[in-house]
Amino acid sequence: MPETSVPAPPSTVSRPVSEALLNEKWDRCISNMLIKSTLGLGFGVVFSVLLFRRRAFPAFIGLGFGAGRAYEECNWSLKQASQELKRKA
Repeated sequence: MPETSVPAPPSTVSRPVSEALLNEKWDRCISNMLIKSTLGLGFGVVFSVLLFRRRAFPAFIGLGFGAGRAYEECNWSLKQASQELKRKA
């Protein structure tokens, strides 16, 4: 009886370059948003305790600055990726 060999499935799924690039950019944007928002919130809490007699507004302002900065960096990164893909096409 002849043996039939079944090829092993590929370990990674081959995706188009644009989809892989977009996934990489989104992953970086989400992680950047979490890190910068957390840092902004942390600085806001520290300033709240040290300077503003434990009021909440510095923490929210820090959170907003961190999230806003991450949003702008993500927007710039996605625009750059879009321009690179347009140049290649």
